[in-house]
Order: sequence, then structure tokens, then C-alpha cells
Amino acid sequence: MSFAALAGFSGGLLLASLLLTGAVLRYLRHKAILDMPNHRSSHAVPTPRGGGLAVTPLLLLMVAGVTIWFGDAGWQRWLMLATAVGLAAICWMDDRHDLSARLRFGFQFVAVICGITALSGPVLQGLVPLWLDHVLVVLAWVWFVNLFNFMDGIDGISGVEAGSIGAGVFVVALLAFTPAFVDLGVIGLGIVAIMLGFLIWNWHPAKLFLGDVGSIPLGYVLGWLLLEMAARGAWLPALIFPAYYLFDATYTLVRRAARGEKIWQAHRQHAYQVATGRGMSHGTVSLLILLANLILITVVFVPLPGVIAGAIARLGIALGVVLLLVAILRFWPMTKADGSAGK
Repeated sequence: MSFAALAGFSGGLLLASLLLTGAVLRYLRHKAILDMPNHRSSHAVPTPRGGGLAVTPLLLLMVAGVTIWFGDAGWQRWLMLATAVGLAAICWMDDRHDLSARLRFGFQFVAVICGITALSGPVLQGLVPLWLDHVLVVLAWVWFVNLFNFMDGIDGISGVEAGSIGAGVFVVALLAFTPAFVDLGVIGLGIVAIMLGFLIWNWHPAKLFLGDVGSIPLGYVLGWLLLEMAARGAWLPALIFPAYYLFDATYTLVRRAARGEKIWQAHRQHAYQVATGRGMSHGTVSLLILLANLILITVVFVPLPGVIAGAIARLGIALGVVLLLVAILRFWPMTKADGSAGK
């Protein structure tokens, strides 16, 4: 695609996201579909929840459009998108009626099992038998879907994270000098545009939240995008781009499990939640995460000698960036608590 086509594509998506999110906000306000504050919330006033009603359809239509444009995906890609639609429907019902965890997790596993058929090859590049590759991918993908939902707890955070991942994938396609990643790069650029349009409404103080109907399908599509990059050989950026979300969610879960806490219950123990609890504004937290993500994208392309040694060094640098970010968030000096905003 030409520069003009990419500019029109991304500009159109940004405008569509901006307008559609505004329309959804009016609908949510009219129907009084609100996220009510409680002691675990990061917001202090009732706020419309369900911005995913704008983001999710636009995201799936964008992926479908890119698939048609490039015309090189089989029925498996369409199965993945169809299950994403079903997943969004289940999540919207959960936003409204609090479905059982068994039903929600069951459908997530179904969606992911269908989704792995859309991957172009083994994610672990033949290092393990194919059946084990599939099992590990299913578990990792389901975890990514849920951690993306867990981490969606303050204004702007998931828009920043999703946009960062999309930007990273676009840069990979731009610098790879091979057509192998072009369609994924266009999808990544589309995600950036959609999230920018949403962030205009979701930036602190947020006028609406994604809700599960937004965060879970978004995590599902991003999970597929990262896994597909890895399946095409770019496993290092697929691991590094979401490194902060992966670390914060997993580290917090392990800590809570070690203390015997019920890990499926809502809490305020993620690093970003600790930071807002200590007084850092939602906007500042999201901007720090954006800065860290931009550094992580840069780390992937730092020229280092040796394939294996270079990969290990990049992973080490990425871990250092994430640990520094987590340390800043967890040990920010206590100031007046900022309790306005959230998911």
C-alpha cells in the first residue's frame, strides 16, 4: 500500500472510532449503563461502561477488510473473527448481567482453540511437537486475554497498551524489508488509529470505559496478532512489545496466589493501581507506560552482535525497562490519592 493509502486508511479509522465512540457514549448514558464505584474501583463517579461497543466492531471490521484486501488468508481467519464476534457478545452479556466464570472461561477456550487454526504455523518454530505447541499456545492466549482485561483498570491504560503493540507491529513490517509482515503491519496501524480515536474519550478524566465487551475481544485480537508474528518468525518482538502487561499481571497473580488470596477476585495490587493509590494521576501512569513501551519497541531494533546473544541481550534490556517502570509505579512517593477514573 502507498503512503497516501495508509494515511487515508488510518485517518478514516481514527475518525470512525472518534465518532462511533461518541455515539456509543450517548447510548450508554441514555440507557444508564454505568460502572458504579466501589472500594476496589479506580474511579469515584458513575461512568458509562461499554465503549467496546464502538471499538470491537470497528476492530473486527478492520481486520476483515485487511484480510479481504490482501486476499491470502483462508477460512481459518474468518473462523477466528467469527469467534471474536461470539466472544464480544458473551462479554456484553457479562457486562450487563454478570455471567458465571465457568461460562466466560469456557467460551474463551473455545474461541482460542478456534483461533489457533488461523495461525500460519507453529509459534515455537518446531522446538516442541506440534500438539504441545498448540497446548502451550492455547494456555498462553487465554492468559493474555484475561491479563489484558485485568490490566484495564485506569483511564487510558489499555488504549495506550493496544496502540503501542499495534505501533510495534507496524514498525516490524516497515523495517523487515519482506512482504511476510505487510498485512500484519497494516492491521497494527489500524489498531493505532482505532485506539487514538477511543483515547480521546477515554483519557483522564474518562467519559466512558471499554468494559469487558472491549477489553476481552481486544486482548483476543492482539493475542492473535502477536502469536501470528511469532509464527512467521518474529518471536522476539512478539514477546517484548507486551512485556509490561505480561510482567505486571503475572507477577501480581503469583504474589496473590502465594498469599493464599482468591486470584479471580477484583483487587488493587497491580503496579499501576499502587501508583494511582499513592497519588500518581491516571494520565501520568498511562504516559509512563507509553514511554516504556516506546523504549521496548526501540529495544527490538537495537543492533547487537550475534543472533542468540543479541536476542538474549534484548530480552535482558526489555526486562530491565519493565522492572524500572514497575519500581517507579510501586514506590512513587505518597501524595494525595487520585481516585477519579477507571475501567
